Amino acid sequence: MAPSCRWASATSAACGSAEAAPPVTVHSGLLRMQTAGDGAVVDLTEGVRSIVARSGVDAGLAAVFAVGATVGVTTIEYEPGAVADLQALLDRLIPAAGEYEHNALNHDTNAHSHLRAALIGPSETIPVVGGELGLGTWQQVVLLDFDDRPRERLVHVQVVS
Repeated sequence: MAPSCRWASATSAACGSAEAAPPVTVHSGLLRMQTAGDGAVVDLTEGVRSIVARSGVDAGLAAVFAVGATVGVTTIEYEPGAVADLQALLDRLIPAAGEYEHNALNHDTNAHSHLRAALIGPSETIPVVGGELGLGTWQQVVLLDFDDRPRERLVHVQVVS
């Protein structure tokens, strides 16, 4: 009788299988770009697709991670109306002009940038299906640069199979 597996996959050693799990392979790529800051939204989709294609992975995950405390990554329909609406929403939720401890303590002006980045988050994970990003028809992967000045941004992409 086979052991009952509640928390482990049916092929894991925890279920009594003597078979070794297939090795995990990670393919890495780096996207580098200049941004204008001030809420700039940059479409990363083609860059991520290129890294996925070079990886040769048919089924897996693509992890997209932006480096920095004032930048975020999300998905949205990348068209002018949706981009403007997202920027307006963030302006209402976390206005640039405000009384922020970060600005007072650090003689800085970008506290709103840190808060917006914390709200959106620095990463997205997208399934790779049939060698392609598992995105919807109108869904793109975007970087949001919230800092109050132009920046060079780095985005790590790792494709896991």
